[in-house]
Amino acid sequence: MKNFLNKLLSIGLLTLAFVTVSHAENMKKMDDINVHYIALGSTFLTPEIAKAYGIERSRYKGLVNISVLDNTQDGNPSKTVFINGKARNDVGQINSLDFTEVKEGDAVYYLAQVNYTNEETIYFDITITDKGKQHKLKFSQKFYVD
Repeated sequence: MKNFLNKLLSIGLLTLAFVTVSHAENMKKMDDINVHYIALGSTFLTPEIAKAYGIERSRYKGLVNISVLDNTQDGNPSKTVFINGKARNDVGQINSLDFTEVKEGDAVYYLAQVNYTNEETIYFDITITDKGKQHKLKFSQKFYVD
């Protein structure tokens, strides 16, 4: 029971962390899905949240959070999809993103980390596969070392 309560608390804290920075969240409609995405410095997360989800907190590591919602159903429920992608910086260095699926009750999130330096813009090129159809999500985020 204690583990369940700790997990529940962690889920609530993670959700709160993302809600806190939701002003930076973006959404893109792609056919019958709505893709919500955000990239932020991992130090925005509390140590407890980072530990609970295996996220490395560092001044030089960012976190990408993507959730996919089904816009054909009432309430736009979360969808399980396949996500992969790459991150590129201004000098052309490319790194693959290793997404981890996180389920919190009915919600599904896809999390990946990316390295950066101060005032570096990272360009994300992400492919979301849903029911055999591929959707491309491209966005950029400038990161700062705090």
